[in-house]
Amino acid sequence: MSALSGLLHPKMTGKGFVIDFSNKCIVVTGGNRGIGLAMSKAVAKAGAHVAIIYRSSADAPKVAHDIEKEFKVKAKAYQCDVSDADTVNKTFDTIDKELGPITGLIANAGVSVVKPALDLTTDDFNKVFTTNVLGVFNSARAAAKLWNERQHGGSIVIVSSMSSQIYNQVALSEPLTQVFYNSSKGAVSNLTKGLASEWAKHSIRVNALSPGYVNTDQTSGMDKKVRDFQANTVLLGRFAEPEEMTGQAILLLSDHASYMTGGEYFVDGGKLAT
Repeated sequence: MSALSGLLHPKMTGKGFVIDFSNKCIVVTGGNRGIGLAMSKAVAKAGAHVAIIYRSSADAPKVAHDIEKEFKVKAKAYQCDVSDADTVNKTFDTIDKELGPITGLIANAGVSVVKPALDLTTDDFNKVFTTNVLGVFNSARAAAKLWNERQHGGSIVIVSSMSSQIYNQVALSEPLTQVFYNSSKGAVSNLTKGLASEWAKHSIRVNALSPGYVNTDQTSGMDKKVRDFQANTVLLGRFAEPEEMTGQAILLLSDHASYMTGGEYFVDGGKLAT
């Protein structure tokens, strides 16, 4: 059986539908907190070695150590500013040598600036778009370069947001003032399609996972009235837990998704249906 045949027809074991990432290495940017941490744990639980890329969080090495201990896989944290292309390329080369070969990427790093549009500055724009768009691009390109060099495919999951499609509200007809964040997620979702189109011939799949409202450090500080309002606009009537984002990502990284590329998959509790 050829390698391509194995990819097109993933094995179904006696246990049924199984995803096994043993001997694979997945890079997770922003993988030490929130949705990123849930992703790191999920790929480790599936058997993958995990490379967590972080910018400044002092706890990232401990997070990696805890994952390594809990799931009996290799896990390591790598400090890297994803907005710096040269640093990203060097970091991916290091990861590939230490934990690799890299087989997948979850590009999860993201930031927001909440201000009325009339008060936003160029610095605010640069902060959001440099991380949310350029950082995602740099990470995806670094992985693609490695795979092209060895003429081997891979899978990239870009974490976008349902905010790529809607404008969030804090109350009826009252918008959440984060135009740079929402527009950056729209850009990232379109970036996904462009990269998928260019890299399909290299057997590199690129998809976007777009969460809805999720319980994270960022959302935990919101006013309860805002959280309740937003939860009530979702069909399932609640915020998601970070772990509920992982199933779609794991599927997209796996060979079971061998015919899935260029898509944007919404895990939003039915928000976009309302």
